[in-house]
Amino acid sequence: MRIAEQERDDVLLRRAAKGDEEAFTLLYRRHQASMYRFALRMTGNAWAAEEIVQDVFMILMREPKKYDAKRGTLGAFLYGIARNRVMKHLERLPREVSLEEKNGNGTGAQIVLQDTSTPATWAEKRERSEQVRTAVLDLPAEFREAVVLCELEEMSYEEAARMAGCPIGTIRSRLHRGRALLMAKLEMLRDLPRRASAAR
Repeated sequence: MRIAEQERDDVLLRRAAKGDEEAFTLLYRRHQASMYRFALRMTGNAWAAEEIVQDVFMILMREPKKYDAKRGTLGAFLYGIARNRVMKHLERLPREVSLEEKNGNGTGAQIVLQDTSTPATWAEKRERSEQVRTAVLDLPAEFREAVVLCELEEMSYEEAARMAGCPIGTIRSRLHRGRALLMAKLEMLRDLPRRASAAR
């Protein structure tokens, strides 16, 4: 039996819990990319993000009854699981941030030129995006989460507060503080070359 693409998540989950692989596949396709982006932006590690996504869907399949449609969307429920897994991952990490260069998708350093910019322009853009990525990863976890959810995932304050399990005011405050820390960090990085050339 074919499942309509617009079938509601809770209906699909009930079918998947009864062994309907097509229903599970559709749920996975709907939610996997956003879970992966969130986990990758929070951890800065593609392997960890894949593991977290796998854990999220394993938990969903093992314990589908934990999801209660009255308490929110399945997407919010999955974000909650992903968030818990991300926080556990971050707790186990040493405090240092990796200096290894990464591509935009979080994989190892491989340069692929896809535009007509000059190599110098491209290198400058790449360096800037690396600085932003590193600065985001350097934020304390609660501020990083607010920045990732509101700025990178473009969620509203209400959605982000639901995902983080805190009041809207807390999200606003964390986002404000996260942005301030991010700007300060980026300003310091931008001033380093100036100070180095001035010292010569």
